[in-house]
Amino acid sequence: MKTKQKLELTWIGKENRPKLEPRILLEDPAKSYHAKHRVASADLFDNRLIFGDNLLALKALEGEFSGKVKCVFIDPPYNTGSAFTHYDDGVEHSIWLSLMRDRLEIIKRLLSDDGSLWITIDDNEAHYLKVLCDEVFGRGNFVATVIWQKKYAPKSDSKYFSESHDFVLVVAKQLDRFNLRRLPKTEKQTGRYTNRDNDHRGPWKASDVLRNEARDYAIFPVKLPSGREVMPPAGTSWRYTKEKFAELISDNRIWFGVDGDARPAYKRFLSEVTDTIPSTTIWPYDEVGHNDESKKEMRAIFGEDLFGTPKPERLLERVLNLATNPGDLVLDSFAGSGTTGAVAHKMGRRWIMIELGEHCHTHIIPRLQKVIDGADPGGISKAVNWQGGGGFRYYRLAPSLLEKDKWGNWVINHDYNAAMLAEALCKLEGFSYAPSDAVYWQHGHSTERDFVYVTTASLTHEQLQQLADEVGPDRSLLVLCTAFRAKVDAYPNLTVKKIPKQVLSRCEWGHDDYSLQVENLPKEPPKPGQQELAL
Repeated sequence: MKTKQKLELTWIGKENRPKLEPRILLEDPAKSYHAKHRVASADLFDNRLIFGDNLLALKALEGEFSGKVKCVFIDPPYNTGSAFTHYDDGVEHSIWLSLMRDRLEIIKRLLSDDGSLWITIDDNEAHYLKVLCDEVFGRGNFVATVIWQKKYAPKSDSKYFSESHDFVLVVAKQLDRFNLRRLPKTEKQTGRYTNRDNDHRGPWKASDVLRNEARDYAIFPVKLPSGREVMPPAGTSWRYTKEKFAELISDNRIWFGVDGDARPAYKRFLSEVTDTIPSTTIWPYDEVGHNDESKKEMRAIFGEDLFGTPKPERLLERVLNLATNPGDLVLDSFAGSGTTGAVAHKMGRRWIMIELGEHCHTHIIPRLQKVIDGADPGGISKAVNWQGGGGFRYYRLAPSLLEKDKWGNWVINHDYNAAMLAEALCKLEGFSYAPSDAVYWQHGHSTERDFVYVTTASLTHEQLQQLADEVGPDRSLLVLCTAFRAKVDAYPNLTVKKIPKQVLSRCEWGHDDYSLQVENLPKEPPKPGQQELAL
């Protein structure tokens, strides 16, 4: 008996995984922005815009948002070798795969069990990325590859094919929990329904009454109003029995043409069919927009200071209509020009966006401010009757918790105050940061009876004994301090650890950039037998 083999991608450096530091997020109220008044009762104010490396930011979100994100949309650098204004898009294939793998693994943990991931990508990496998604999410959770027609005309100077589309890979966290919503019917689809005989039941569409197989009980002559009789063609039969056919004719459900001499057809009324349809896997530009449309949207907001690779708002509207409901949480960790947040905001979805580039400040913030003020008439604003409202909070990643002093020793970063230190160590140790106003040693908790206390003081036996007495026999406390003078096993309800020694081996400290930028890539190791020159 043959066993199924699991297929996996292999690439240079696949086994190397970063030891990410779970940074804390620091709000900058000066860059946060909220509407001056509530426009509607459903206004959302607690959206998040995070400035910083997107891998570290994803890690920073993990503790609070694991299992809570309904939809992740990402538009990562395509690894084409092209140079864009706002980021270098051209990373060696193996490193690109590693960097994407590291992000996909955290995204999977952030997604709710009924959530989904949508990735725009082109031919350069799409097929490798699909297999990578199979590895991370499981092949059985792959939903579909959508074709988005991003251009409406051929490019005359193309060397081979004129590229007209990108892919959208759709992956579910758990396919058996995933519910893909349907699209509302358009006028094009409902326009096929007319009322040629002024039936009181409204518009209808003629449907076939033939079955492509011969069943003896459904082969009989049908008399037309003109007096002529018709039989089903050879090899076919009617869909209905003789009795049922008579009932339908009596109920004016059968159409025989304007002159009463046409082959019978069933009248399917618009009022009796669903008002939605399933999405197809081909999205033409007239339905979801194209590249030129997205650039016009950007030009209306920023003038000629365009972001190089924006996505049209209608594309994101389609994704969010299919993947989410109002109030659901949407994440985009490659925010670019901020289209995902702008569309999610207008559609009443909560959102988190992450962006490292300076266009976070030059493009995203001004764009969102216009959306919130109701001063962005473009994109989907008219379609959803957007009037403004809501807001967002701006965060930046805190610096690394540890830094090296002048002697090369790892010490607590001098930029950290007591509150930041307590929050950072809660994250590292898996505690929820919740400082108590009443009890000085309760900085966070993991359960109702397990707490953590963080201090830069050097604790004596007397101080630890006092802590042990206050904690009592029914609770436990993790004490993180710079030094202590006591036998730690003397306090059964305390666990005492030194910082930074307790956390030194946990993470890659002081590493601030895991981005897909060429200048941040590791240097190629010397080839066998090749010696590095000493300078």
